[in-house]
Amino acid sequence: MSGHLWLDVTVLVTYFVVIIGIGLSQRSKSGSVEGFALGDRQTPWWAVLASILAAEISAATFLGAPESGFVKGNWTYAQFAIGTIIARIVVSYLFIPLFYAHGVISLYEYLETRFGPRTRTWASATFLVTRVLAMGTRLYVSAIILVLAWQLFRGVPVQAWEKFWIFAGAVLLVTLLTALYTAVGGIRAVIWTDFIQVGVLVAALGFSVYALLGRIPGGWSTATQHFQEPLFWNFAKPAAEPGAWAWIKNVLTSEYTIWAAVIGSTFVTMSTHGIDQDTVQRMLTAKNRKESARATILSGFLDLPVVGCFILVGILVSVFYKTGIGTLPEGIVGREAFPYFILTEMPAGMRGLVIAGIMATAMGSLSTALNALGTSFARDFVLPRREARGPVTEDERVRVLRWSTVLFAGLIILVGLATSYYMAHNPTAAIIPLVLGILGFTFGSLLGIFLLAVLTRHRGSDLGNVIAMISGFVVVVFFSSGDLQRLVGFVTAGANGVMEPALVLAFPWRITLGTLVTVGVAACFKTAAGRDQAVQDSVATHA
Repeated sequence: MSGHLWLDVTVLVTYFVVIIGIGLSQRSKSGSVEGFALGDRQTPWWAVLASILAAEISAATFLGAPESGFVKGNWTYAQFAIGTIIARIVVSYLFIPLFYAHGVISLYEYLETRFGPRTRTWASATFLVTRVLAMGTRLYVSAIILVLAWQLFRGVPVQAWEKFWIFAGAVLLVTLLTALYTAVGGIRAVIWTDFIQVGVLVAALGFSVYALLGRIPGGWSTATQHFQEPLFWNFAKPAAEPGAWAWIKNVLTSEYTIWAAVIGSTFVTMSTHGIDQDTVQRMLTAKNRKESARATILSGFLDLPVVGCFILVGILVSVFYKTGIGTLPEGIVGREAFPYFILTEMPAGMRGLVIAGIMATAMGSLSTALNALGTSFARDFVLPRREARGPVTEDERVRVLRWSTVLFAGLIILVGLATSYYMAHNPTAAIIPLVLGILGFTFGSLLGIFLLAVLTRHRGSDLGNVIAMISGFVVVVFFSSGDLQRLVGFVTAGANGVMEPALVLAFPWRITLGTLVTVGVAACFKTAAGRDQAVQDSVATHA
């Protein structure tokens, strides 16, 4: 990493100053609960669109998708975009009109209206725990490039404990800076900083493709010679084992297939964009449900080229090093190849821009999560108890929202530090399955309860829903753990005669299974009398 380092530092400092300045400038417009949590529902649809993209394109995507391209040499990961488009259309016509009709700020308020307070509490708690864990595991990713920079500076491999401290420092810096402007400026700070961050992201991504094609002799024609089959569609047909069950098992245990893209990814995205406060809160800042739906659906169509470009970067990095154009040192794993190229091959200034792009993805997804976590915790747990003791002023409510945001910044830091320690000592663990896998254990239960609420009128009860959510979680954990299956004897003979777990689901299928089990169990219980009228009264109140 040589040449005009001051240019890179200038670009990074400018980025941080602009982002924090924009975030803090929104304080005066965040003095009410509606202003802090929903921006008074006055955000233009194109800004909502940018914020949705910023929320879902984390640092894990910035480096995880290139890792997939580097290792696989194809776009099979991008198949997931099919399901994300289908799910966004469903969400736009099934969930968004419902949330606007009931005037919710926390999505889980609707579940109390439909079923009762116990369902709301369990659903909100499930979201809070899951999102803290998922967000915390992502944060360390932004520091991967810092670890490599330190290694290049010293000229010797970085030890595990050194990696941990670099990861830890980055987690603390990024979280504290993001929490500062998010707690002060509320959702407006999140939306408008997201808009800037998406611009930085696109610029960094575009320059990365340009720089790589420019360094590879023959450019695109050389790159195409190294694409690997299956290029995009993977039907998961077993190579040797015949029979329908062998094919089905291969489908359910493979991560990136057309079946996971059309079915698994649809359920995943319905959960992340339909019943996850993190993303839906962005959608609810739009002026009306039509503009919200427009932003949501368009974000799905933009997701494919963006993710495709990330994967292309990984493929091009692979071509650059595997053909001998560049030299990749021994010990550099797949997720580190792109950061290594950034540090050693990109010109100064542009190198700083791409690093800023990595920071932008980390801060964009983090600010979204912090605002959503603070809002749900305050609305579903703190404020109801405060209001039960007596009148609460609007200033007090906003103060609770801000301090709730700070609380979850602290919790995310703790998870980020634990993840940093794990990844420093397990450098070959893949990024994408780690991040998405966490959501898979619980979000199926959440989605199942919401689907039951929307698609039926008299099924599901306050207690039955809790039983159903626990059932969905337990079943998903069982079918995701080979050790548990061995423990109870749920095994089958492998090709070499060794007894193996009968069926360990790939991470894209966890939410699908959790949803189906939750709906099936919850539908066995009848909704309590009077809930129908409560739903009608809620709609009438917010009409």
